[in-house]
Amino acid sequence: MRIRSIIIGGALAFLGLLVLAGLVATASFYALFYFPNRTASTIRTIVSSGQQREYLLYVPKSYEPSRPASLVISLHPAMSWPTSQMNISQWNNVADEYGFLVVYPAGTGFGPKTWFMEGRQTPARMPDVRFISALIDTLEASYNIDPQRIYADGLSNGGGMAFVLSCTLPDRIAAVGMVAAARSLDWPWCADHRPVPAIAFHGTADPVAPYNGGPTPVGPDVFPAVLSFTATWAERNHCAPRPLLSTQATDVTRLEYTSCADGATVVLYTVRGGGHQWPGGKPLPAFLVGPYTRSIDATRLMWAFFQEHPFPAK
Repeated sequence: MRIRSIIIGGALAFLGLLVLAGLVATASFYALFYFPNRTASTIRTIVSSGQQREYLLYVPKSYEPSRPASLVISLHPAMSWPTSQMNISQWNNVADEYGFLVVYPAGTGFGPKTWFMEGRQTPARMPDVRFISALIDTLEASYNIDPQRIYADGLSNGGGMAFVLSCTLPDRIAAVGMVAAARSLDWPWCADHRPVPAIAFHGTADPVAPYNGGPTPVGPDVFPAVLSFTATWAERNHCAPRPLLSTQATDVTRLEYTSCADGATVVLYTVRGGGHQWPGGKPLPAFLVGPYTRSIDATRLMWAFFQEHPFPAK
């Protein structure tokens, strides 16, 4: 009887540790992914479309006002905050090294923010597009920003918004990056077919934005297959039809479309078995969004791609 009590007590203690670990992981997830912007002094606002819109701006000490600097616009996932995108992507570390500015805009909504991709027939009139355009104007008025080197990237819903910006602000956004992008708008919606360089990262085991396309558990949308979407982007950029495939790590392959109009290369990194994660950034709990990899650093690969793709010289 005593032995049985010890076994039962040990099992309960083990289960208690599992529950505690789950609670800690969940709390860490919410602190990283959902917790609001806490430092009021870092939050800036502008008025766009009659609404007060928020953003976080990072200006590194290495920024030199006498030299035009690149600007990276990094867009958070749905039901999240600019601080979560800052923490997950780790863009500030790269900005410190290279002296460029990073801005983390906030979507809309009460509490956690989301990018709403409405106005299918009039994309240029989307409130979020107008906000991003006004934000660029605001930053250009205060900092020495190189208009040839303004880039946009995002995670999940933010990656979908980066696609939207490539269609609605192709004259202002030199290149885009997308990580585990949730793309709710299809290609016929994209009225502007000017070539825009693009780099994307996606896991084959993504439970939120399925790699092979189809419905998602987080909303009513049906997402396109990643390979098909990438191939269509290559067609948009008039690339050679046969991409180059290479192995980057045991779990990562790289697909590159070359010989594109205006040098607008299209690159896709596929993480075999990867989840809804930012490779090399701050990992989110795997039990919620799937496996994470450190085999590549999406932020640094994105920055290298951006450096190679300013607006082409006229």
